[in-house]
Amino acid sequence: MLDVEGIRLNRDDIRRLQNPGVGGVILFTRNFDSREQVCELIEEIRSLRDPALLIAVDQEGGRVQRFKNGFTRIPPMAEFGRLYDEAGEDTQRVLQFTASTAQLMAEELIECGVDFSFAPVLDLGLHGDTVIGNRAFHAEPEKLVKIASAFIDGMRAAGMQATGKHFPGHGHVLADSHLETPVDMRSFESILAEDMQPFSVLKNKLGAVMTAHIAYPEIDSALPTFSKFWLQEVLRKRLGFSGLIFSDDLTMHGALVGGNIVERADLAISAGCDMVLVCNDHVAMDELLAAKSYTASNKSQQRFDNMKARPATRLSKTERKYTIDQLKALIPE
Repeated sequence: MLDVEGIRLNRDDIRRLQNPGVGGVILFTRNFDSREQVCELIEEIRSLRDPALLIAVDQEGGRVQRFKNGFTRIPPMAEFGRLYDEAGEDTQRVLQFTASTAQLMAEELIECGVDFSFAPVLDLGLHGDTVIGNRAFHAEPEKLVKIASAFIDGMRAAGMQATGKHFPGHGHVLADSHLETPVDMRSFESILAEDMQPFSVLKNKLGAVMTAHIAYPEIDSALPTFSKFWLQEVLRKRLGFSGLIFSDDLTMHGALVGGNIVERADLAISAGCDMVLVCNDHVAMDELLAAKSYTASNKSQQRFDNMKARPATRLSKTERKYTIDQLKALIPE
């Protein structure tokens, strides 16, 4: 999965996206000028291949929302956790609001031709405003599972598959894997009891999981992205997850321990990733595409197909208005 350079495709974008080893596109803020423009860009991307490439975006909410003008602003996921804590015995109302928010987010993206948002974050919100911080629903696994489950239900109601990230859990480290390789010295039992609980409980609701570029030296010498132990023994066999496995972006600093871009991609795919992300580095993209000819296995192809948006139910006008009004109250102009 690659990105494109601007608000419309150039020759290099088209050349890369027509490579048969490319299976998807992730869009960023730089690709967005207006709702009309991004819908046209997505239509152009879809016209390049048959079957069309998967199209994704990080539309989590809060500080990670790539499309804004013309799309409903979504608060950080921690706001839903706060509302849940404050609801007393009326937590069901908060869960319904969480689900309708996710459904609205997904509807708006699907209407523009996006297949899925890389959401929700299933990491524990333990360290305030760090790289995860308020992107997480809650610090407590049990509460996080309830709120995230409602969010996933909303996405699925709209016809969008959910992607849980970042496996096996980013919540206990402070370092930003965009800038360095975080290290978590805990035992496997500790991580299983806490960080992995959301992935374990919600596995059958998730269409995909994204890996974390975090070192767990007490458990395995390889990062989860490059680890057969984490992806095949734990995620596939122990947890029983059968959906798509995405690597996080292989150009992030945290992944550089895997070698050059070709070595990183090979390690990730050998470990069990179905699709690797290579973003914001067009030299690396060209190097990878020139060096390798990737072909998806039948299982991976089935998982890709499952991630395609399939428009389903829509919020009623009353539900949509109520949800938008409530969200505006959480995000003052």
